[in-house]
Amino acid sequence: MTAASPAQRDRALGALLCLAVGDALGMPTQYLPQEVIAQRYGVLDGFHPGPDDNDISRGTPAGTVTDDTDQALIVGRLLVAGRGRVDPHALAADLLAWEARMRERGSLDLLGPSTRRALDLARQGVPPDRTGRWGDTNGAAMRIAPVGVAFSAEPLDGLVDAVAQVSAVTHNTQLAIAGASAIAAAVSSGVGGARLTESLAIATAAARLGAQRGHYVAGADVATRVAWALDLVSGRRPEDALGLIYRLVGAGVATQEAVPAALAIASLFPADPWGACRYAASLGGDCDTIAAMAGAVVGAHNPVTSVPPHIRAELDAANPGLGLPDLVDGLLELRTGSGSGVR
Repeated sequence: MTAASPAQRDRALGALLCLAVGDALGMPTQYLPQEVIAQRYGVLDGFHPGPDDNDISRGTPAGTVTDDTDQALIVGRLLVAGRGRVDPHALAADLLAWEARMRERGSLDLLGPSTRRALDLARQGVPPDRTGRWGDTNGAAMRIAPVGVAFSAEPLDGLVDAVAQVSAVTHNTQLAIAGASAIAAAVSSGVGGARLTESLAIATAAARLGAQRGHYVAGADVATRVAWALDLVSGRRPEDALGLIYRLVGAGVATQEAVPAALAIASLFPADPWGACRYAASLGGDCDTIAAMAGAVVGAHNPVTSVPPHIRAELDAANPGLGLPDLVDGLLELRTGSGSGVR
């Protein structure tokens, strides 16, 4: 057993920090058209409050994270508590409790369609291996980054098995597990010290393995779309790539849109997680989720100091109690074997 190195811990913290940064940047712009975002903000350069014409984030203070970060933290804490496994009943209960808290605050940022359907089935007594039978949207991928911190990408099959176990209660489909596997593998590879180009190749391979888990639902192959999206933006300026991603790859909640979009944006910013978050949050559509995933991936390849200090301070002030350093330490104990037999 060996403890994580300081550099490895820094990258792991960068992954979860940049997930939250991308999420909070995209909070006011989520589900707005790209042209509206461009006219109003240009490319986002800081946190903004939820605008009055955004039915989801209206009135939300600047810098506030959304369900992407909250649910990733739920998964991470359950992973640590379960010594590398997430109890499906505990996850269902924690997600329902989270939504109840959101409703009490008057928030409209609630559970996504796949998660809502699965938890309704769970309350009806449907077994956990069946509740996620139709979950094909990006909810599994948006909250999977802690698995990438807790598990090494070698062997890749082991990481994908962990993704499938965590995702099954709400997203037990080939599409969703493929997308979540791609994000987890990219994060894990970065935490392990790989370059982003290498990690994106590993993410594509993980998506192929993930498509062998879960139930069939109709939809485009995630690994193929990731490879295509990466090729589409290769060598392009971010300003030009953003429009192509929005029009061709897509920015909706479908896994086969959101995950390729996030990885395509990540590929443009190998040493700049702040830039990845800014452009992803300016994409339009489900851009808080896409920015959270892109941020997690690029953040896993860079030190925390790559994010401007004032952004880190504003995020902490708007979201007291995130507890990212302690969570990262618990996840890395799992990864190194000092917290369990998990590697």
